[in-house]
Formats: sequence, structure tokens, C-alpha cells
Amino acid sequence: MKKLDLQFLNEAGKTVTISLEQPVEPFDETAINQAMDVILAQNVIASSGGPLVSKKAARIVDRTVQEVF
Repeated sequence: MKKLDLQFLNEAGKTVTISLEQPVEPFDETAINQAMDVILAQNVIASSGGPLVSKKAARIVDRTVQEVF
């Protein structure tokens, strides 16, 4: 299962991660970057360390689960 992790830094300098399940493929770096800009500009995410202040990273996480029995 793949997910898209959007990582931001908050006012306290801590990493805040927003995870989106089953992102649309192929991945569009420009669209992801723009979405992160909108999240920052609209200040819609609250964190215990204050508001989000900058983008840190965006990454695709691919987790494979294999049933043993």
C-alpha cells in the first residue's frame, strides 16, 4: 500500500506529517508542491508546536504486507 507523506516544519521547529492514503499515480511533483504551498498559505493545520511555517519534504511510502498463513 502506498501513501504520500507531506512533511512541514512548525513554529517550534518540529516536523508535522500529513499522510494521504492511496495517492494518485503517476506522482506529480509540481502539484504536490503547489498543494503544500496552499496548506501553508491558508494556515489550515494546527499543531502543538504552533502553525506550520515551511515545507520540509514530500515522500511516497510503499509498504508491502505478505501474509504468512
